[in-house]
Amino acid sequence: MIKTIINAKKTKDADVVFLLTPYEKTASSRKGTSRGPDKIIACLDAQIEFFSRKFRKNANDFIKIGLQKLNNLEKLSPEKAVKKIEAACENLLAGDKFIFLLGGEHSVSVGHLLALTKKYNPKDVTILQIDAHCDLRDNDGDYSEEPSSFAHSAVMRRASGLDYPIVQVGIRTYAEEEYKYFSDLKNKITVFEWGNNIVPKINDILSAIKTKYLYISIDVDGFDPGVMPGTGTPVQGGLEWWYGLELIEKAIERYELVGADIVEVSPMKDSVLTEYGAADLAYQIIVNKFLG
Repeated sequence: MIKTIINAKKTKDADVVFLLTPYEKTASSRKGTSRGPDKIIACLDAQIEFFSRKFRKNANDFIKIGLQKLNNLEKLSPEKAVKKIEAACENLLAGDKFIFLLGGEHSVSVGHLLALTKKYNPKDVTILQIDAHCDLRDNDGDYSEEPSSFAHSAVMRRASGLDYPIVQVGIRTYAEEEYKYFSDLKNKITVFEWGNNIVPKINDILSAIKTKYLYISIDVDGFDPGVMPGTGTPVQGGLEWWYGLELIEKAIERYELVGADIVEVSPMKDSVLTEYGAADLAYQIIVNKFLG
């Protein structure tokens, strides 16, 4: 019998549920992120080995994985899309499921983070954000004729407004507005910048996390474009693959992971490198969460 990564036919039987949110209405550069979730799942199913090199176990023998896709998101405004995602996440959390959100643009993360506030005090959950951008604009009015406070470039501003502490890793560009916001200590945002031979020590990043609980949000442009070329707003530099994986593994070892997302995968013609990398990261996060 052919094995599949989705080994729980019903989400009620799953330990973890991949929630696919193909939305990209506020994408500001290269389009295509709405195709990302399906491509990631395809790579998980067909290209990622289910046998864990680290734990020497077949993940599918120990972890029940479910799948749910939210259709027709593209017809909705950013605000209504976030509300639909929030409702789906609340339903899964009520069943005590670990939600792994696959975007779509980064704005989809807000729905997941809103739902988590019903289960955890946001002040007790640090967001570990791997990203080239801060995403701390209040809205996208400086580059969009239809400004939204739920744009992909404002996702962490909304999260900060919910009182989540945020540790940002891989940051290589930001607007003056964002610089002023994260420089204000009351906003509880720690930024680890990349560039000019600046590569922070992993233990310094982990030490910046002061809470018991952890949420991991990965915008694939946080990695070097040589590793993750298929994304909407690539920026030169970024995390090297093994550095990023070590950071994620050690973070999960030290803190209790309560949710995760991978966003901004924009598939490229004649290359599966980005969706494969995203699938591998998703697999490694689940394995370290449930087998570690």
